[in-house]
Amino acid sequence: MNPQIALVLFVIGIIGLFYLDRDPKAHPSPALWLPMIWLSIGGSRVVSSWLYPSSGSEDIANAYLEGNPLDRNIQAVLMALALIVLIRRSSKLRRVLSANAPILGFFAYCLISILWSDFPDVSIRRLAKALGDVLMVLVVVTDRDRLAPIKLASRVGFLLIPTSILLMKYFPEYARGFDDITGEGTYTGVTTSKNSLGMICLVFGLASVWSFWLAYRGKRADRFRKMLAHGTVIAMVLWLLHGAHSMTSLSCFALAIGLMVATSFPRVLRRPATVHFLVFTVILVSFAVLFLGVGGGALQLMGRDSSLTGRTAIWKVVLDADQNPWFGTGYECFWLGDRLQKMWTVYRGINQAHNGYIEIALNLGYVGLLMLLFAIFAGYRRIAASLREDTELGKFRLAYFVVAVIYNFTEGAFKMMAPMWIMLLLSIMAMSELSPARAKKLAFKGRVETDTEPAQPAELVFHAEAH
Repeated sequence: MNPQIALVLFVIGIIGLFYLDRDPKAHPSPALWLPMIWLSIGGSRVVSSWLYPSSGSEDIANAYLEGNPLDRNIQAVLMALALIVLIRRSSKLRRVLSANAPILGFFAYCLISILWSDFPDVSIRRLAKALGDVLMVLVVVTDRDRLAPIKLASRVGFLLIPTSILLMKYFPEYARGFDDITGEGTYTGVTTSKNSLGMICLVFGLASVWSFWLAYRGKRADRFRKMLAHGTVIAMVLWLLHGAHSMTSLSCFALAIGLMVATSFPRVLRRPATVHFLVFTVILVSFAVLFLGVGGGALQLMGRDSSLTGRTAIWKVVLDADQNPWFGTGYECFWLGDRLQKMWTVYRGINQAHNGYIEIALNLGYVGLLMLLFAIFAGYRRIAASLREDTELGKFRLAYFVVAVIYNFTEGAFKMMAPMWIMLLLSIMAMSELSPARAKKLAFKGRVETDTEPAQPAELVFHAEAH
């Protein structure tokens, strides 16, 4: 097929996905366009890389260090508009911020780390982007539609997933890259690496899986067209995951779907201890398979060896690098200057440790890693409580939480503008309507009495409030 004809057909197809997924009764806030644009940029490439593709590793190194004025201006405008929206929602914003002190404390430590960064100007610019992630998340969690996180992720998927296929099949010059470990040529879709392609398939594919499930369970007349839209995206995601050979993303995709199914049984939801057991079992088994050599056959099925495709060698190199183990090199500064050149003598073009926890330790030290883990644990408590308050959104948040924890065992996704990081923030920062005492009871008692009425689906709650 002629590429120009294919482009027109894909544009029509993408518009068709949005049309099939429309909800005539919903009146989404125009402010949600801001996080949608932000997440679309984070899930693909910055604008400057589309306009001025880098020609080699030196260009990449310079981009890491200097950034691009065009991208900074676009991000600044989006952040300014998000800030205006949040000022207008100040009453709910205060409640959200007061309920998320641990994650705000982590970002405060990131700010302090600029004091010992050897590239303070770079740290400041990158921290500004990271705070942009927080602003966009706050726009979503303060929105009146409690299903906004699901809709946001699924609709960004409508844009990026088909466009990745379009580029790979008809404009391959825009969709080729090299694996930063093996050096092999790969297809990258709208992203800059095969691992990033796997990440967006995982993040946005899960949103379509959950949207498909919600439509299937619904009794509305429009459920077939919604199932058609999200079923189409799921098929595209599976095709891309197979083509990208991203076993981390494919494995996490399967685990998340399994967890969604398991938590769909009312008996499981009524027993918080069972939910905790499922979550920690999935995480611990994944850790044991990857790092303790348990079930070596599982690694072979995933197409991995005991070195995790060279990752263990990378971890040894970066952990032996000259840095302060307690406080790190400063926010997002490890992969710069002489350290970057030293790393490139071992793995040319690499720019991450392929482990999110090691990545945080390199940049922020053990102190920063502990603060992040504390914020994640606090967020998990809120998610566990939300499973009884708002079942559908709670299961969605739980799936992304578990996926983010496991995904970062072999990929570095606790990074500014990374879709996995943004969805983790959405999961742990979503506002709970429960009192702290009730939330604690629901989250950590072995079995909660069910003398109260079950929570209504979020969509029904919203329409009831509207009337």
